[in-house]
Amino acid sequence: MNVFRRGMASVASLKQAGKVVCIGRNYADHITELNSARPKQPFFFLKPTSSVLLPGAGPVIRPKGVDLHYEVELALVLGKQVKDLAADDEKGAFDAIENYALSIDMTARNIQNEAKKKGLPWSIAKGFDTFLPISNLIAKSAIPNPHSIDIYLTVNDNVRQSDNTELMLFQIPRILSDISKVMTLEKGDIILTGTPKGVGPVVPGDVMRAGIKVNGKELEESKIEVKVEESTGSYEYAET
Repeated sequence: MNVFRRGMASVASLKQAGKVVCIGRNYADHITELNSARPKQPFFFLKPTSSVLLPGAGPVIRPKGVDLHYEVELALVLGKQVKDLAADDEKGAFDAIENYALSIDMTARNIQNEAKKKGLPWSIAKGFDTFLPISNLIAKSAIPNPHSIDIYLTVNDNVRQSDNTELMLFQIPRILSDISKVMTLEKGDIILTGTPKGVGPVVPGDVMRAGIKVNGKELEESKIEVKVEESTGSYEYAET
């Protein structure tokens, strides 16, 4: 059965998304804290859908030897195909969104830093199982203006990230336009719109909580609460 066929997609359907596309370096202060270059156009990469961690599905697993970082992000869930969208087609961009969600783009920072230094792909750094905790789906009507919401993340109840999406360098129409000129976006695809400043490490035993506030009021369906545990698997980070 096509879980996206009609009506609002269920949160479980996110595991069947065709792809997860992530915008990098979309908040100026985050670029500064990672000592990265400011992009002249939206920069994006992919995470595997196997990294999606649904609400209540268990902990985030830290692989052995990994410096694990959180990055809270507003997510878009598409409801229709988008191809070669014009950057100024605001109506087309928002019509293509079926739902919003909140997500945490978990990153193996030491693996990513090595990849950057050596010119290697980032796929391992972003792609481990459980590396994309995601909230329940949020109706579009609950977020009238996605460019003016507060997103936050706490670790053990200490606020680590808290900023407004008005600080995005590239807004949603431009994001969808640039991606869709490279790869066709399909119904059910998930787009992560970038993270604000404050990213940092978590270790086993930590509890991450995240959410969205609209006009100061927290959206219940946006809330994420997830623990971090150490992996019992055979993977262990070693230099490439």
